[in-house]
Amino acid sequence: MIVSIGADHAGYIYKQPIKEHLMKLGIKVLDEGTDSSEPTDYPDYALKVGNRVKNHQADFGILICGTGVGMSIAANKVDGIRAALVETEFTAESSKTHNHANVITFGSRVNTIDEVLKFLDIYMNSQESQETRHMNRVKKIGEIEEKKWEK
Repeated sequence: MIVSIGADHAGYIYKQPIKEHLMKLGIKVLDEGTDSSEPTDYPDYALKVGNRVKNHQADFGILICGTGVGMSIAANKVDGIRAALVETEFTAESSKTHNHANVITFGSRVNTIDEVLKFLDIYMNSQESQETRHMNRVKKIGEIEEKKWEK
């Protein structure tokens, strides 16, 4: 498994512990930056991680900023990306099972690193639901992206 990870200055503090956690599990990690707590722009990292996932160079992506919101918004602008903000055990599981999220985002100012690592494990140990209702919804997301229909 390969995971692409990126963080802005606010998320930088969590990036290394997450990388170490993944590497202990035998997962290859592609570090897209940033490499310090100097102010930087989160969309730059969302684009890098989103493109890695979109181009099948990573199985999924992880993005960290202060709230996780900005990263989620920016990553969702990349075609084929379904980024989900994860703040609870429930959102960790349902983002994978129900929404088939291929990028997850965390907020370093919202959750502790221990919570984030727990949520990451829950996400990774969950399976995408093949139930028709969930598959239909994920398909509709793709159709919106492809502009096959509009409301």
